[in-house]
Order: sequence, then C-alpha cells, then structure tokens
Amino acid sequence: MVRVTTSDRRSVLRAGAGLVAGGAFAAACSPFTSPSGPVAPHAPASASPGPASPARPLAAPAPRAFPRQPVQISHGPSGRSRVALTFHGQGEPSVARALLGEAERHGARVTVLAVGSWLDAHPDLARRILDGGHDLGNHTQRHLDINAMPEAEAAAEITGCAERLRRLTGSIGTWFRPSRATRASPLVATLARRAGYPHVLSYDVDSLDFTSPGAAAVARNILGGIRDGSVVSLHFGYADTVAALPAVLDELDRRGLRAVTTTELIG
Repeated sequence: MVRVTTSDRRSVLRAGAGLVAGGAFAAACSPFTSPSGPVAPHAPASASPGPASPARPLAAPAPRAFPRQPVQISHGPSGRSRVALTFHGQGEPSVARALLGEAERHGARVTVLAVGSWLDAHPDLARRILDGGHDLGNHTQRHLDINAMPEAEAAAEITGCAERLRRLTGSIGTWFRPSRATRASPLVATLARRAGYPHVLSYDVDSLDFTSPGAAAVARNILGGIRDGSVVSLHFGYADTVAALPAVLDELDRRGLRAVTTTELIG
C-alpha cells in the first residue's frame, strides 16, 4: 500500500488550489500501456474462462432506469453537494484494495467499472467492492476499443463481462461504461441496453491518472474541475492515484462535497 505523509498531502493540496478548471477529456479511457504508469501489467487482452463461483452469492443490486436521465450520463444533479468517483477496474489487486480502504476511511463510496478479464483473475475483488458499499459495474470483457468493433464482437465484450458479474454477484452490475472511450457510439449504447443496462456511464472530469503525471497533477485535474454532481474518471493500478486520493478526499470534505456511489448520485 502506498502511504501519504502529512507533508505530501499539503503539497498535493497546494498544487490543486491554484488550478483553473479546464476540460481535459480527450484521453478518455486508459489503454493501460504507459511504460511508467501502471503499478503492474493488466490481464492479457484475450478471452479467458469464466471465474470460479464464490462460496455464497452476493445480493448485488441490478441496473436501474432513471427516466429523467439521458441514455448516456456524464454528471448528476447539480443541486446537491455530491460527486461520484468512478474507477476503471483493472490492475494490481493490492492497489485496488488500498484505494478502496482509503475511500472507506474517509466515509466515501465509489463506483468500480470492472474489466471481465480482471474479474477472471481476481474474482474475490467483486465481493470486496460490494462488501464495502460501493457500486460494481461492467467495463467490457477485455478492455479493447469497443466503439471500433463490429456489432457481434462489441456485443460479446459487453455480455462477456456481464456474465462474469452475474456468476460472481447474482447481478450484471449497476452500470456499463465503454472501454477506451469517453462515450459509447450509438451502436454500443444500443447493445448495452439489449444486455440490460438502461444507461451508459460517462464522466465530466478526467483525472488523467493513467498518464502517470504525479500525485499533485492528479489532484489538480480532479479538484480544478469537480463541482456538484460531477462524475470523475479514475483508475485502479496507478501509484499516483493512491498517493493523490487522501488529499483529494480531504479537500472534498473541506468544500462540503460528499463522495457517493453513482447510483446515489443519480438517484
């Protein structure tokens, strides 16, 4: 686990305080190939057998339709002091556990969009996420460029991850987010609805943590753009994210912004 000293937190917050908010959304979803970024390489981008079933099924929530929301959701209501921190679920399990633990110490709840191949390799993390009170959703089976795929292949990416979630938790997950894209193409959005997801989850603040810019930069990217109702894109598997999170959560507390699950944010 990466530990952050008091002086580290202060330096991150000082760096975040002077930022003028900007729109850094072009990078969208991380390809997880930055040579200096991930703490450990992700699971191979190849189909793998389904995970072993847990000893007891979890009572996991299912997707919900929100009639007043668009098909593709990038932020929640602006009238409440709530935000959603959403994590692309892939990478070294110890880093994932460190991030979840840090969030829970601050009383925060997050949303994890898990990659199916990651769940194949680490099925116990589905239970860990849900037991912590967090949302668990679908981020495709192999984390490829789903918007560029033919229909049948794109559908298999969505349903493959959904099936793994169902085996592990009894539910296909609460949300779907397309891999390597900020937003789903019209075809992918249609395929997601067919698979049982009424909405596609996007975001309005990109931490850019997958570029490994340093903890202070990750904090600036988040704190400079976050506002009531924001949905923030982050990633498991990056040391910068672990180092930045305590200072980010401290600053959210100072601003009176509560980090909740996406379901709580939208609902």
